Amino acid sequence: MNAYVHSQISVKRRGGVIDDYLPVHDFMDCTKELCSDNRHRILHTLWGIRRVVVPVFGQTILNSDHKLVNVKDLCEQDHILPDYRNRFIPTLADFARAIEPSTGDEELLKMFAKRYEADIELSELLLSPLSTTGNIRSLFFTHNSWFLNEIVPKVLKRKAEIRDFEIAPSDFFDRMNFQLWMDNGSSIPPSAVKTAGKIVG
Repeated sequence: MNAYVHSQISVKRRGGVIDDYLPVHDFMDCTKELCSDNRHRILHTLWGIRRVVVPVFGQTILNSDHKLVNVKDLCEQDHILPDYRNRFIPTLADFARAIEPSTGDEELLKMFAKRYEADIELSELLLSPLSTTGNIRSLFFTHNSWFLNEIVPKVLKRKAEIRDFEIAPSDFFDRMNFQLWMDNGSSIPPSAVKTAGKIVG
C-alpha cells in the first residue's frame, strides 16, 4: 500500500483532502529507500511513532476542514494497521529479532554510541531502541548513516554529518531475515501472538 492510498483512507476517516495527510504517510514509508521489501517498516512501530514521526510533525495536524487530527492515531489507524490487515502493530523488538547476530556487533555499536555520549539529548534518542527492546541489535536502527543524517536533523534540528560512517542501513537490512508477518500480516509476530485479531482499526 502506498502513501497515496493511506492518505485516501485518512480522508475517508477524518475528512480533509489527500494533501493534508500525504506528508505524514510518505514520511512513514521513507525507509523504502533503505530496503525495497517490507522489512523496511521499522517506523511502523509505536517506537517509530513516538520517537520519530510525532517529533517531526507534532501531536496534531490541522486538516483542510479545520479539524485537528491526532498524528499518533493517524499513523496507527490509517497506516500501520491497514498494512498488517488490521491484525496487529509490530514492535521494534520484532524487527530486531529478525536481524542475524554477528560477532563484533556489540563492540561496533558501543564505538558508534561513544561518539555521541556527551550529547545527552542525542544520545538518549540513539539509545532509545535498546531501552525499548532490550536487544542490542535494535541499536542498528539508530546507529547508522541514515538515522544520523535524515532523521536526527528533522527530530532534533541538528546538522547532517559529512563523513564516512561505520554503519550503513544495508549493514543490518542485509542481515534481517524476512518474516512471514512482514508480508502484510500473513502471520503473527511474536509480540502479537496473544492479542492478534483483537485490534480494531
